[in-house]
Amino acid sequence: MLRAFRDAFLIPELRQRMFFTLLVLAAYRLGTTIPTPGVDVARVREFLGTQAGGVFGIINLFSGGNFEQFSIFALGIMPYITAAIIMQLLVTVVPQLEKLSREGEEGRRIINQYTRIGGIALGAFQGFFLAVAFLESQGGQFLLPGWEPGWFFRFVVVVTQVAGIALLLWMAERITEYGIGNGTSLIIFAGIVAVWIPQLLSTFQLVRTGELGILNILFFLAFLILAFAGMAAFTQAERRIPVQYARKVVGRRVYGGQATYIPIKLNAANVIPIIFAAAILQIPIFLTAPFSDSPVAQAIANFFNPRGFWGLSIEVLLVIVFTYIYTAVQFDPRRIASDLREYGGFIPGVRPGEPTVKFLEHIVTRLTLWGALFLGLVAALPQIIQNLTQVQTLAFSGIGLLIVVGVSLDTLRQIESQLMLRNYEGFLSKGRIRGRGRF
Repeated sequence: MLRAFRDAFLIPELRQRMFFTLLVLAAYRLGTTIPTPGVDVARVREFLGTQAGGVFGIINLFSGGNFEQFSIFALGIMPYITAAIIMQLLVTVVPQLEKLSREGEEGRRIINQYTRIGGIALGAFQGFFLAVAFLESQGGQFLLPGWEPGWFFRFVVVVTQVAGIALLLWMAERITEYGIGNGTSLIIFAGIVAVWIPQLLSTFQLVRTGELGILNILFFLAFLILAFAGMAAFTQAERRIPVQYARKVVGRRVYGGQATYIPIKLNAANVIPIIFAAAILQIPIFLTAPFSDSPVAQAIANFFNPRGFWGLSIEVLLVIVFTYIYTAVQFDPRRIASDLREYGGFIPGVRPGEPTVKFLEHIVTRLTLWGALFLGLVAALPQIIQNLTQVQTLAFSGIGLLIVVGVSLDTLRQIESQLMLRNYEGFLSKGRIRGRGRF
């Protein structure tokens, strides 16, 4: 791996792409320090520090720490991600969008444009809600002197957050086009890692002062390494269903006869069920946010708190349910069986038509069960590890762990593909390419 990393920097084009990606990510992190006009960041941070397990502490946890800074990127890129997920689901159920997605590059460009508009609109709504439900709900104590609650302040917050989302989308597109990896994923990755680094430093500081035992932190790091390794294995695991195409003779030419496979990933839904489950749990938290002084509102928020037993149980159950729903929407065995029959393909030992549909449904149902249990464990794993090791200074989440693993693997694959084109050994390859030979 070290040799491959060295070889990546020896290629001028690849080196430029990597430096460009790091430069854009550095600009993104610089933007997180620019506060939203009119917001007293110090008071927001102080208030969230006293509400670590309360309503706004949970919101800050899911925002990756950007909400605590309340910068121009306070909402991050999550409104666009939410809009992309919604659009992905609509493409499978709306005939017009499904037809548009099949029109090649032009159709995908139009769908991406719709997604951007939806993400900016959703960001404007969330910015307005935060201005009213959070910044103005505490008697204006989070506003700087000279600023008053009202429509002007709300307008400033909405415009700032919408501009921040638009700038993040532009950065993500530049990384995708001129850098390495997927820009949107890398921006989320950078936000998560940037929150973990100071938390790790503060944890080691507690070990030095004796407030935290060395065995606790060693067990915590061991569990964390095992969690990363397990997630990497499950993320890449897939079931390959063999497919054989019939041989056709047209004149003097022979068509077909190839053997291929249908890859079905064990975790086909990726992190989307966890995101949906987290979003559902945030609904009662957001609704009770303006009434945080009420005992009833606090009781409701604590009940749906993912750090508690009932909140964690509800989140795991929702993750399992959404895994089945999302997989059923994305994977259509009937369409795959129809395509195989149309192009002369068949699964060895399975008759074409309805038997193929039932065979694929059986395989997908079994894989989805294990994938759902895996995602449910991912959602509960951080809380379980923290309870076992008593290390509470690292506020990481299952979503964050899975995103970091997925983005890292995807970025390494892209670097590996660039290295293979130039006959270098990649990060993830098992052998070294020499000349034009195989592994």
